[in-house]
Amino acid sequence: MKRDEIIKLEAYLKKTFQLQTIEVRQRPHKDDSAEVYIGDEFIGIIFRDDEDDDLSYQFQMAILDYDLQ
Repeated sequence: MKRDEIIKLEAYLKKTFQLQTIEVRQRPHKDDSAEVYIGDEFIGIIFRDDEDDDLSYQFQMAILDYDLQ
């Protein structure tokens, strides 16, 4: 993903989740996705989907069982 896309996605996530510490970072050697962090903790990946000339983004976050305790 390009830097301008990452900036827009980060602003959207901050507004949506009302969380100023959320950060979107470029992934090394990948241009179809970016990593999402809260502080120093990795929480998920945003994938860019531009098939069929319809651009969208998918946020994927795993929640482990021990995180719920």
